[in-house]
Amino acid sequence: MQATFSTRRDRLRRLLHQHSLDAYLVLLPANRYYLSGFELHDPQCNESAGCLIITAQGEDILCTDSRYYRAALKLWPEENLFIYKNNRVQDLAKFMAGKEFGRIGFESRGMSHELFEALQESTSLFPCKQGLTEELRLIKDEWEISRLADSCRLNHSVFGQTPSLLQAGSSEIELAWSLEKHFRENGASELAFPSIVAVGPNAALPHHIPGPDEVEGGRPVLIDMGGRLNAYCSDQSRTFWVGGQPPDYFQKTLELVQEAQRQAIEAVRPGLVISQLFKVVYDFFSRHGVEKHFTHALGHGIGLETHEAPSLGPRNENRLQEGSVITVEPGLYFPEWGGVRWEHMIVVREDGAETL
Repeated sequence: MQATFSTRRDRLRRLLHQHSLDAYLVLLPANRYYLSGFELHDPQCNESAGCLIITAQGEDILCTDSRYYRAALKLWPEENLFIYKNNRVQDLAKFMAGKEFGRIGFESRGMSHELFEALQESTSLFPCKQGLTEELRLIKDEWEISRLADSCRLNHSVFGQTPSLLQAGSSEIELAWSLEKHFRENGASELAFPSIVAVGPNAALPHHIPGPDEVEGGRPVLIDMGGRLNAYCSDQSRTFWVGGQPPDYFQKTLELVQEAQRQAIEAVRPGLVISQLFKVVYDFFSRHGVEKHFTHALGHGIGLETHEAPSLGPRNENRLQEGSVITVEPGLYFPEWGGVRWEHMIVVREDGAETL
């Protein structure tokens, strides 16, 4: 696996040469992990497990604090470790000033103003707004795709257990906890994101937070969930009807959403402009007079993070690329009774889409 991380850093190095950069400061946790295998998460939003300095000449440095020293030694040669001891920001700024790296690119989404002020006094900083590591992460290799497939299989397995959990009187919170236990008991290290469990009209809220509302017969239950297995995320949505034969309005909505998804997946191919993929679904809903009830993007990339590039929105003029893994999740939402969302994970292949 260390060879894989080294190869990724070499690919990033080629991007540094293209952008006339001498070094690149990697601050975002998932990017740090992608390039080194070190710490997928930061402890919390105002703390950092560390950063990487990738240089055009090949002297890559892992910066962290003493809590992670022994963990870092398992992945990194000690001579290329920098351990800050007192003030992370000031110590890192002093270290980088002493190295005289030259033109340093940095992840503008991960740079605090405090760190920027400390570094700019003695280094030449150049923001990379789109992110160079994200450019690499956009295309998954077969090893990554196999891990995403495993994660997706676990998610699918948990959904297989879900109908037996939809008992009248169970609350959204209780259901969310039962689903999380299924993930963890079957190998997931954690959830990919907090599960969405939405009963009745709550299903009209695409990112509803589970609460005390209880499952009742004659109502929909929308569930959007994912787990993290071997570092990679899954993300799937399904909508169930509880209690007897679903009414026509629910069944029609479900069929529209599933057909819209089918048409979108059928349209997936390398080179397709992403806004055109969104338009496939929007136009289909428009022909049936329900487009105003489709209120979000069609999906998103997925990998080490649940939401990665590309976003499948109506204004994204980038093109789908072979090897990207995306979700396709059309939904229709009606405040008076709820809504329906249906989500699959898709690999963009040379000849179209592979559904995980």
